[in-house]
Parts: sequence; C-alpha cells; structure tokens
Amino acid sequence: MADLVCEDLCMTFTGPKTGGVVEALKNINFTLKKGELLSVLGPSGCGKTTLLNIVAGFINPTAGTASLGGKVIDGPGVERGMVFQQGALFEWLTVARNVDYGLRMKKTDPQKSEQLVEQWLDIVGLNGFGETPTYQLSGGMQQRVALARCLINDPDVILMDEPLGALDALTREKMQSLVLELWQETGKTILIITHSVEEALLLGERLFVMAPRPGRVHKEYHLPFAERGLSESLRDIKKDPDFAEVREEILTMIWNMEEEIMGRV
Repeated sequence: MADLVCEDLCMTFTGPKTGGVVEALKNINFTLKKGELLSVLGPSGCGKTTLLNIVAGFINPTAGTASLGGKVIDGPGVERGMVFQQGALFEWLTVARNVDYGLRMKKTDPQKSEQLVEQWLDIVGLNGFGETPTYQLSGGMQQRVALARCLINDPDVILMDEPLGALDALTREKMQSLVLELWQETGKTILIITHSVEEALLLGERLFVMAPRPGRVHKEYHLPFAERGLSESLRDIKKDPDFAEVREEILTMIWNMEEEIMGRV
C-alpha cells in the first residue's frame, strides 16, 4: 500500500540577512492511506504550503521524514503529481501538448499518448479542445487542463495547492464536484491545501486545521460531506445544519488564531 506517512516532521527557516529563525512546522505526524482525501487549512503562516512542498519533494525538512510507500521523499517524483493554483501551464502550447508533456518527457509511444490525451480530456470535460491554444481557455478550463496533465501520468498521490482559489464562485463549485468525481473514479490519494473553510469541508473526508508558530495540526476532523458530494448537490450540502455547525466551529477557531497572532487576545 502506497501510504503517505509524515513522522515528527519539522521545518525551520533562517533569515539570510537577519538570522532570525521561523519554526514553520513542528512534530507533524500523520498517515494518509491510499485513496484517502485530506484537506488542510488554517491561518496564514501555519505551514500549509510548507507541508505540501515537503511532500512534493521541493524542500527537505530540517527534522523528521515524509515517506510514500515506505520510501523517504527527498525530491520530486512521478509518483506525486502537483496541481498549482494558476495551473503552471505552457500557455503558448495547445491543450493536448500541455496534457501530454509528462508522457513526452518519458518518451511514451506517440499513438498511446494520443489515446491517453483523448481519454483524459473527455474525463475532465474538454473533449474537442485538444488543438485549442491554452491561452484561449477560461481559468476554469485551464484548471481542467492542469488536472488532466497531472492525472495522465498516473501518480499515486495528487497534491493540490489552492487549485481553485482564483476561480469565480460558480466555476469553483463545478470544479469541486469534478475533483470529487475524479477521486471516486481514480481512487487516488489526494491532499489539498485551501484557505476556504467551505471547500475544506466539501473536499476533505479528513480535514486538518493547522495552527501557527510553530505550524502544527491543531485539530483533525473526519467528515461525511465529500462522500455525500458524490451523489448530492454541493449547494444542498452547504445548507445542511451539520455542515453549518462544523463550518462555524472552524471559522471561530481560525478567527481566534488570527486574533492571537495580531496580539488582540
């Protein structure tokens, strides 16, 4: 089983000029089993993105380990796919050339690549857009391209860094439904970072609320809303009293953290 395991994970940054020390993460411990969907949120400076960057292999922790399938993560790898907030696409290339980028780097047979591109464009709702220049697409459509580019490489874990944050409310809700559909259809392990409490509730069967200084898991929730979102309208779920209760609890939690950071408590 390709479980993602973080053990006593710590990250400290030292300022290059002042020499000041920032304890971004301290003693992060969790196991994310294959096929689980985890959302992480918290106030600014709580270490969300630092955690994601360690799991992605972009930076190495100062203490502790992150491992996938028993192998310590010490750099980027094809078993971990990343979806960024802005997509990080090659906008001058066509949609198909963006999606098959990883396959071309692996020198996959062109005929097989073409079939896979068509398959994934159909899955993310972009059938017929393969030859469209990427810069002509809307923000939501570009994020669909980014998802297809990630998934076509068949990673064990999908890492998402605020992937829907730049979208308008309606497009964002549609993309949230798409993420849940892809989770169900692919059985992939997904870790998503978000600043939206509602999004974290909708997309996390597990949810971590992180606290800053040092960054740590303040509280963990096990939630039914992601599973429900596979068969129910997300809008209806957001009207559910149980959803509203947890949302208000977390909003209050994060508000109090922000007040403490600002020295108002």
